[in-house]
Amino acid sequence: MEEVKVIGFWTSPYVYRVTWALKLKGVEYEYQEEDIWNKSDLLLQYNPVHKKVPVFVHGGKTIVESGIILEYIDETWLQNPLVPTDPHARAMARFWIKFVGDKMQNFIGFYKRAGEEQIKAVKEAQEYLKILEDHGPEEKKFFDGDNIGMTDLSMGWLAFWLEAMEEASGVQVLEANSFPRLHAWIRNFKQVPVIKENHPDQTRLVAYFKRLREMFTKQATT
Repeated sequence: MEEVKVIGFWTSPYVYRVTWALKLKGVEYEYQEEDIWNKSDLLLQYNPVHKKVPVFVHGGKTIVESGIILEYIDETWLQNPLVPTDPHARAMARFWIKFVGDKMQNFIGFYKRAGEEQIKAVKEAQEYLKILEDHGPEEKKFFDGDNIGMTDLSMGWLAFWLEAMEEASGVQVLEANSFPRLHAWIRNFKQVPVIKENHPDQTRLVAYFKRLREMFTKQATT
């Protein structure tokens, strides 16, 4: 079997979506932790363009960018497919994955701001979350149907990272009464064994985001 390696950083939801996909496929891999604040020569060698994690190595060949890595994993290991077989459903899955990726800073901007700017950013985040709420799972458990799929993995940050950012920022963005579908999806997502057994420690994650938030807000006032 050819070597499979993931180079990542423990707080990254982009890294987790890759490792979740591998575990759902039953693919064994080696994980190497990277210090993104003091980037190694190996990371710069594997990803000289963006210099970011995750980096995926398969049989000596390197792939970067989590969305591209997910597609590669799904096309290489055909068991437990991560995208719908129906062409329209598959196209819609790609649409929502791209939507969330393109609007990520709009979703989490509140975490980097304070005062009036934070209030505005919370409202903006809720506007985009309302779009996901209105088009999210209603009769099915997941965005991609009855089984967890690539869209769900790409939105996994909602289940753990957003909550940690809310706590670190002292605000509530994803309110249960306003977003019942998304809260139901989060409950279903967290119950999937692969997800339940593999996610960052919430206490440690909140502490990390508190430190980052202090840095962001200090920069904004200088």
